[in-house]
Amino acid sequence: MIYTITLNPSIDYIVEVDDLKLGGLNRMNRDLKLPGGKGINVSRVLNQLGAGNTAIGFLGGFTGRFINDKLQADQIQTDFVTIADDTRINIKLKHGDETEINGLGPAIREEEAAQLLQKLSSLQTGDIVVLSGSIPPSLGTDFYDRLIQVCKQMGAEFVIDTTGPALMEALVYKPLLVKPNHHELAELFGVNIETREELVLYGRKLLEAGAKQVLISMAGDGALLITGSDVYHASVPKGMVKNSVGAGDSMIGGFVGTYVLNGDILEAFRTGVASGSATAFSDDLATREFIEELRGEVTITKL
Repeated sequence: MIYTITLNPSIDYIVEVDDLKLGGLNRMNRDLKLPGGKGINVSRVLNQLGAGNTAIGFLGGFTGRFINDKLQADQIQTDFVTIADDTRINIKLKHGDETEINGLGPAIREEEAAQLLQKLSSLQTGDIVVLSGSIPPSLGTDFYDRLIQVCKQMGAEFVIDTTGPALMEALVYKPLLVKPNHHELAELFGVNIETREELVLYGRKLLEAGAKQVLISMAGDGALLITGSDVYHASVPKGMVKNSVGAGDSMIGGFVGTYVLNGDILEAFRTGVASGSATAFSDDLATREFIEELRGEVTITKL
C-alpha cells in the first residue's frame, strides 16, 4: 500500500480575472475549488493510475470536510486526523501571470500530532510512505524525522519531497526517492549550477548521502534519473503550460505508482515525466488518458 502524508493541506481556490484592478472591484471569469496539498496531489495522480493509496495528514473545520468529501467522491481512501483548527485556503489568482496567496495553516496540537504518528504504527514491510511539502511551524522542524523513524521501525519505504535541512537530514534514512528540481538542488549545496554535468555531480552527492534514487526535474529541459551507477535523461512532451501547481507532485505520483505496479524503474521514470507534463498542460491535475497520451512522447536516453 502507498500512503501519502500532507501535513498542511488546503483548498486551492483558483480565480481567473481578465484585468486585475488593485483597490477596485474585480469580477472573475471563472473559479475552481480543488483539494490541495502536495501529498493530496500525489494521491489524486496515483488514483488516476490505478495505484491503491491512502491519503493521511491533518484536516479540520468546514474546509477540511470539503477536502475529505472531494477525495472520497473520487474513491480515494482517506484516514486523516481531525484537528480543532480549520484547514487553510490558498488563492491562486490568474490574470496573465499567476499570483499565489497561501494561508498560514492551522496550529497542530501535540495530541493531534501523536494521533498521526499512531496511524503509522500499522505500516507493514513493503508499504511506501510519500512525505510531501513543508512542515507547519507548530509541529517543530523535526517532525519529518519523527515520521521517518516510525516508517523505518515498521519496515516501510519512504519518499520525501521537500527542500533544505529537512531533505538533507532525511538522507541518512535511505529514502526510496528524492525529487529536487534544478533550482532546489543548487540551493541545497549553495552553488550555481550551469550544466547538466553539474546537475549529475550534485545529484550523485544525494545518492552518496543515502538516497536510493534521485529524480531531478529541469522544466523544459526534461528530467534526470540517477540510480546506482546509471544516469538517464528524459525529454518532455511539447505543449502549452497552463498550470504551475502540482506538476512536481504529479511526477512523483506517476513514478511511485508505476514502480509499485510493475517494478520497472525506467517505465516509472517515463510515466513520472508524462504525468508532470500532463498536469502542466491542464487546468487541474493529470488524467489517466492524458498521461497515456504523453507517455509515448517521452524519450529516455542513458547518459
